Amino acid sequence: MSVVNLKINGREHSVDVDPTTPLLYVLSDDLALRGPKFGCGLGQCGACTVLIDGRRVNSCLTFAVMYDGAQITTIEGLAAKGALHPLQQAFIDHDAFQCGYCTPGQICSAAGLIAEGRAKTAEEIRELMSGNICRCGAYTNIVAAIEQVMGRS
Repeated sequence: MSVVNLKINGREHSVDVDPTTPLLYVLSDDLALRGPKFGCGLGQCGACTVLIDGRRVNSCLTFAVMYDGAQITTIEGLAAKGALHPLQQAFIDHDAFQCGYCTPGQICSAAGLIAEGRAKTAEEIRELMSGNICRCGAYTNIVAAIEQVMGRS
């Protein structure tokens, strides 16, 4: 077992974990954060996407011990001072979810995508978000929500 110090959504947490424990399990099982979801366990669906030091990461594929001292943001940490994050509001505005299971991962991935600054077109948004699967098929609305926050709608 190893003690890992994680800064999650602005709060410090010390967690005693097995070195092979995926970050997703620490977030959900040890810290009761329900935003990141287990989807496939293979990093192919993106339901578990979180931001680590501003970069989007599939938390099911990475070990918690790798991020000792890192800044981790889940969907629960995106809102600030009682106000929704612009992406959260845009997802509501564009009805960019149906069942909602993938939504936390989609929004965290979109926040990382915007921070990367590489996407300029709807086609590039679709390509760079292709690691996040929505089984309900809300892709058109997801792209529209991201474009709204990018100031393109």
